[in-house]
This record gives sequence, structure tokens and C-alpha cells, in this order.
Amino acid sequence: MIERDSLHRFLIERTHVRGEWIHLDATWNALCERAAYPAPVRNLLGEALAATALLSATIKFSGALTLQVRGDGDVSLLVIQAQVGPARVGEAEGHGRRTLRGLARWQGAPQAGSLATLCGSGHMALTIDPGRGGERYQGIVALEGERLADALHDYFERSEQLPTRLWLAAGEQGVAGLLLQALPGAVPDPDAWERTVALADTVTSAELLELSAEALLHRLYHEEDVRLFEREPVGFYCGCSRERVADMLRGLGRQETRAILAEQGRIEVDCEFCGAHYGFDAVDAEAIFSAGDQPATPRTEH
Repeated sequence: MIERDSLHRFLIERTHVRGEWIHLDATWNALCERAAYPAPVRNLLGEALAATALLSATIKFSGALTLQVRGDGDVSLLVIQAQVGPARVGEAEGHGRRTLRGLARWQGAPQAGSLATLCGSGHMALTIDPGRGGERYQGIVALEGERLADALHDYFERSEQLPTRLWLAAGEQGVAGLLLQALPGAVPDPDAWERTVALADTVTSAELLELSAEALLHRLYHEEDVRLFEREPVGFYCGCSRERVADMLRGLGRQETRAILAEQGRIEVDCEFCGAHYGFDAVDAEAIFSAGDQPATPRTEH
């Protein structure tokens, strides 16, 4: 039985190869409810959703990992963001909250085909933002390869990070993916990486979408000693809020905000990720700036 909206880590013993398996259905459906994506765009977005969830689990941090694709084709922009936060009360120690959101922009009637068919020429960027004053990292490569998994393989090859491969699948009701990564250090079996990748290359999209983590790993690696770790839940979540939009208006400044209100009567902001709508009139705007004008209340110690 497939554990829905779940991520499983696993380790292939004595090979120095680790891996992850992801399956998303409610998360995927929540993302698709936000726009009527044509099938080719939807499939590419689903593969990107699975890939971002997998990549976010390779990094031990609390913050955001963003996968962005820009091109000059029918699909001009694709963005998926994974947010990893500290565990809630009652969750297993070391299991951060992993949430996802994303969108795609397109024009015309995109045709099914390769990555180049959909996106044309462009680039792919991976951005890691640990937050809380941590150093932000971004890697950018040209958009190359038949599919998104190929472009990510090229990214890891060029960035000289740990050898990493992904297999991705998107369906009507769910998306799924498999990731393998070679661990650093001396490897007792020098052919282990090539062997595990060759076996994973036999996996089909149907198997990724329909098999549980246990069944899939048994199908691929029944001759290996595989340690499967417990499930980590994943969900859709957008961190937009009225307070964040108010902060944006403060950043514009009182004069610019008043100018927009004079021209439009109201300031309307829609979140492209989740569709939430926020409206501000002149009274709302003055309240935002008046709050910022208030002097700090001195603290009285007893």
C-alpha cells in the first residue's frame, strides 16, 4: 500500500549509496487546483514538484530550496519551492515540516515533447536559502536534456557535487520520484554506483506512481541489503499573508502607496501560488504606516 504524500529515505548497505522515494497526491492536487494547466505543462510541473521535494531532503537545514526554470518557449517560467521548518510538537525528532508550493506560466497551446519543445532555450536555477541570516546559495546552468531529470543530472555533473540521479513521473492523480546519491568516502565495491543506477534505469513511470517504497525497492534491489527509514509527511502550504503584503507596502513607502491608491482606488494583490486575494483601501494603508510611526513603548522592569 502506497503511503500518500510521503517521503522515505533509504540506504543501500555496503555501497555508499543513499536514496529517497517520494509520492504526492493531495499535495499535487492542491497545486493543480490553482490553475487550469494544459497536460504537457501539468506533467512538467509535476516532475518538478517531485524533484524539488527529493532535493530538499538531501540538505540538512531549515529554510527554502527553490527550483526555477526559465525559457523562451511556450513554458516561460516554472517555479517550485520546498520549505523545511522545525518539527511540530509530537513529531519525531529530526523530522522537519516539509511543505511545497509552485506554479508555471505558459502561452499558446504547449505541445507534449522534450524539455526543449516546452521551454525552448533557457536556464535552470537551484537556490538554497537557509534563512535567519544564513548564506544564500544559487547555482545556474543552461537548460539541457531530454527531460527535467536529465537537466538535473547535468546540473550535478557541472556543479561537481556528489553524483546524483533522479527518476520522475507525473500522473493525473499523483506524482512520484526516486533519487540516488553517492556518499563520499572509500567504497568497498567500486562498481556499486554504476550498478545501482543501472538497476534504477529499469524503473517505469507506472512503477514509480503505483508501487509503495517497499515494493519498488524490493523490485530494484532485492539482492541488496536496503535499510528503509520511516515515513516523512509532505504537504502543500503557501506562506503568503496579509501581514506580508502590508510589509511589501511599507517597503514601497507611504508616498508611492498613496499614489497607487489615488490612481486605482484600492490596492489588490493576488498570490500566484495559492490564489489568495488581499485588498487594501486608503484607511487600511494609513493604518499600516501609522503603526510604523508609533514610538516604541518603553519597557518597565519591576
